[in-house]
Amino acid sequence: MKSKVYFINLRASMKETLFQKLDKLLERAGLSEVVGDRDLTAVKIHFGEMGNSAFVRPIYVREIVKQIKKTGAVPFLTDANTLYAGAVPFLTDANTLYAGTRGNSAEHIDTAIKNGFAYAVVDAPIIIADGLRGRSQTGIDIGQKHFDTVYIGSEIVNADALVSIAHFKGHELGGFGGTLKNVGMGSASRHGKLEQHSGIAPKVKRKKCIGCEVCVEHCSQSAISMEADKAKIDADGCIGCGECILMCAQAAIQVRWSKSIPEFMEKMMEYTLGVLTSKKGKALFVNFITDVSPACDCLPVSDAPIVRNIGMVASQDPVAIDQASADLVNQEPALAGSCLQAGLEPGEDKFRVLYPKVDWTIQLEYAQGLELGSRDYELIEI
Repeated sequence: MKSKVYFINLRASMKETLFQKLDKLLERAGLSEVVGDRDLTAVKIHFGEMGNSAFVRPIYVREIVKQIKKTGAVPFLTDANTLYAGAVPFLTDANTLYAGTRGNSAEHIDTAIKNGFAYAVVDAPIIIADGLRGRSQTGIDIGQKHFDTVYIGSEIVNADALVSIAHFKGHELGGFGGTLKNVGMGSASRHGKLEQHSGIAPKVKRKKCIGCEVCVEHCSQSAISMEADKAKIDADGCIGCGECILMCAQAAIQVRWSKSIPEFMEKMMEYTLGVLTSKKGKALFVNFITDVSPACDCLPVSDAPIVRNIGMVASQDPVAIDQASADLVNQEPALAGSCLQAGLEPGEDKFRVLYPKVDWTIQLEYAQGLELGSRDYELIEI
């Protein structure tokens, strides 16, 4: 049987506001079936890196929080700390480096508030799921291909219910990032994130490397050195965070696509399984297909959207919602002025144009094999 994915577009009027349509979306998708009286409900969201502007608007989050409270549940906003501990910078232009601001709970909460997720706006507290330094974790036994046990931020495990709010966009390693990434990667403790990224040690294209040593100076693990005026990466010391790829203005540091990326996506799906193991019948997923930027909200910048703002989808099936979201994006013509140079027509795969070496279907197929959900869906417009 096809999974149900509910959809609203962004049209609104004096008779029906977008917030009222969002309320209907949550109702039809079964919010009251998932959360109930006194359920401590983890609202899993990405607060956005400082400098990014594409993440889900806090005013929409407030409306979802409002509807959760109407069921008698007790919501809190949450995310887990990033793999880098605030020491790894992003390259924002040829001369400026920007350090990530979500590597510990103090800076993470500060970033969330500055990006608009203050209690006064969203009417819910912020609790970082894996503690002050990313070490508060709970092991969940799953017995799968890559992991016997996965390590999830304890406060997400301890919550009675889960509502995932994901910004659907392009992603450098997954092709796209949506519900599955928000839950699997986003809920993992720092140890869990490291496990998922392990094996993604990049390679250096020596012809492109100019020996600037920026990557050497800012590698959090001191895994990059210079050899004959060219950067060299120690694969054993590399944690696979991928930040050196972003920092290199010469595009001299690149992912080993053929093996690393399929394995990365499979690992991420196993972590999604671990998160949802304790949330059977107690999880709802919402994707915002708005400001569909080419890359992750972890970057301190967001490029122009590749397609128009499409709408919002909700489902109790995490696989179906991401499949539907990808299909909705690919059915659109590309926006003029975006970074897309091909795949401009409706029906063409925008994500394969953004990241030609990434087969985004791998994450969906593997997740379906783990019985997380189905790629076969019915889209129901409200």
